[in-house]
Amino acid sequence: NGVTEILQKDAASYFKCNCFPVRINQISLDESGEHVGICSEDGKVQVFGLYTREGFHENFDCPVKVVALHPRFSSSNYKQFVTGGNKLLLYERNWLKRWKTSTLHEGEGTITNVRWRANLIAWANNVGVKIYDISTKQRITNVFRDNVSLRPDMYPCSLCWKDNSTLIIGWGSSVKICAVKERDHAEMRDLPSRYVEIVSAFETEFFISGLAPLADQLVNLYFVKENSDHVEEEFRARPRLDIIQPLPEGFEEISSDALTVRNFQENECRDYRLEHSEGESLFYIISPKDIVVAKERDQDDHIDWLLDKKKYEEALMAAEISFKNVKRHEVQKIGMAYINHLVEKGDYDTAARKCQKVLGKNMELWENEVYRFKTIGQLKAISQYLPRGDLRLRPAIYEMILNEFLKTDYEGFATLIREWPGELYNNMTIVQAVADHLKKDPTNSTLLTTLAELYTYDQRYDRALEIYLRLRHKDVYQLIHKHNLFSSIEDKIVLLMDFDKEKAVDMLLDNEDKISTDRVVEELRDRPELLHIYLHKLFKRDHHKGQRYHERQIGLYAEYDRPNLLPFLRDSIHCPLEKALEICQERNFVEETVFLLSRMGNCRRALQMIMEELEDVDKAIEFAKEQDDAELWEDLISYSIDKPPFITGLLNNIGTHVDPILLIHRIKEGMEIPNLRDSLVKILHDYNLQILLREGCEKILVADSLSLLQKMHRTQMRGVRVDDMAQNFSVAVFHCRHMFHKECLPSPGTIPGVQFCNICSAKRRGPGSGILEMIK
Repeated sequence: NGVTEILQKDAASYFKCNCFPVRINQISLDESGEHVGICSEDGKVQVFGLYTREGFHENFDCPVKVVALHPRFSSSNYKQFVTGGNKLLLYERNWLKRWKTSTLHEGEGTITNVRWRANLIAWANNVGVKIYDISTKQRITNVFRDNVSLRPDMYPCSLCWKDNSTLIIGWGSSVKICAVKERDHAEMRDLPSRYVEIVSAFETEFFISGLAPLADQLVNLYFVKENSDHVEEEFRARPRLDIIQPLPEGFEEISSDALTVRNFQENECRDYRLEHSEGESLFYIISPKDIVVAKERDQDDHIDWLLDKKKYEEALMAAEISFKNVKRHEVQKIGMAYINHLVEKGDYDTAARKCQKVLGKNMELWENEVYRFKTIGQLKAISQYLPRGDLRLRPAIYEMILNEFLKTDYEGFATLIREWPGELYNNMTIVQAVADHLKKDPTNSTLLTTLAELYTYDQRYDRALEIYLRLRHKDVYQLIHKHNLFSSIEDKIVLLMDFDKEKAVDMLLDNEDKISTDRVVEELRDRPELLHIYLHKLFKRDHHKGQRYHERQIGLYAEYDRPNLLPFLRDSIHCPLEKALEICQERNFVEETVFLLSRMGNCRRALQMIMEELEDVDKAIEFAKEQDDAELWEDLISYSIDKPPFITGLLNNIGTHVDPILLIHRIKEGMEIPNLRDSLVKILHDYNLQILLREGCEKILVADSLSLLQKMHRTQMRGVRVDDMAQNFSVAVFHCRHMFHKECLPSPGTIPGVQFCNICSAKRRGPGSGILEMIK
């Protein structure tokens, strides 16, 4: 690139005048392309401007292998360059426009390569690679050569800067990526302010002739030697240009290309070079006979290759991702080619699915594809991918597909009706088509359900409701709620409850304002079992709403739900007790009868029924406890006195309500009572427990009294401030903190020498008494 630039400028006179009769070793340009540095085998160094007359030239007594300008050499503040043969020299122009020379390195053989980036200079000699920081005037690292068996003149070092702080070194078959980092101030001492860390190092299969960065990857130019099957010696193969991805401990090969250059069989590793242009993704492979320009393939090239390999999906994805950079291809045309390929393969479902992405909003292409799928008998495949949003096809297209499904697949037809908005097609046309099919199969539940959905969309809810009730479809309740069809179900309450009692009752109770309780009761009058379910749930929600039906509910509970009869009798205050008692006595419901008798005040009769009919002493005792009536306890004892099991129950439970001695005295001598000892032990235990409770209460009471007395004593012992001592008065101060002039106190009371606070005494005697006492 530099040579081409020079030949295009007038400054090419340097070559025309044959200033360099021998081989030029290196040409260096600054980043602006305005200045050139040249060095040659005869020791000459030239630096000149392409647009100015300024320049520099120097002759050395040995070959000069390298030259490098400061990247910003065109700026007056950065007139610096380095050149090297046996030693590396830095040239700097001062403010007097004179050149000052500094030796950066010598004594380790010939300088074979140099690269300058920002403030960092990297160079290679026979020993290794050094990096010099021009800003701090410090050398910051020395990276030694790995394979010292290779001749450095035959396998030269390749250097390139990836960025201002990353140097890539290739030497022999070794690659190292070095990162220049700032040193922590605490670690500096006498060390340079920067240091180098090798972040990646790996060996390659072939010898490196050049390398260059490509984003986060590397472009490597390899000199290749291979073994022949016929000859023992290695032979030189075509050079390779590889793209690799560096890893911390290796690399991954991305691509590899063998290059055909003239006389490659005679070339050595040092005969190839790789240069690159940072502004463009161009790479120059230089050999003695050829210069090959390599560039990144663009997306059009990539898509051409994918299409040629019939990788249509990848081509479509590549075109979509990089549509701004694609110039020769259109996404839709690639997509159509992909659809055609899938149809030819017979993959109709994938082809239909791709139509959604490829055809987009082009309604004409959509209709063409639908007719193509109809021709090949695959309308079902494309049906689920048709446009159904703001952009739509003609209604006839959707109707054609629905009719196709209706002929062959009732379930698929029902699915489309549920998924497609009703605006896509003529609803009446489809309703008529379904009705025609129902004439042949009138009990088909799929068609009936679909017809109900069509009626719903057409707002003929009564027709839809009839079908749903006929089918006992789960959506019937949703339909009623969604479209407020309560007026339409007033005569269908029995049907709804036969279908799902719980849901029907909940719906009716939730919407009492739309269907009254009286109307529901009227509809259910011939189905008492359903009426009971409805009234029971109504009562559970509110004990007062259905009070007018509580009398009827007694019989319903007795007939269909006895377990809930007693809770109903307990909770209802509107239930006629005489009617309830009559029904319970007719059906011999003892527990319910006992409850009603006790509620009506006939506790003795209730207790008698518990003892005589239920013969349950525990329940009798519990009943007596609830009533807390001494006469009932007496009746219970009298009834139980000749029944040993009853006596045992009384002895175990009576202790906390009745004195057990009364029962024990009445037991006949010689009567055998089961578990008498255990019962007596329990009585004694209960008695001891009562004694302990009383003692505990007494202790608490005494402790509280003592605590309060001590508190009162401490309070009364406190001093009292008297502010009326300035005048000559006698003052009496009581423990209650009230103060009186002694002359104002009333005469002592009934106890001689004991005086009481008039105010506090008045509070105890009543309002006004203190004032009267003071007046007296």
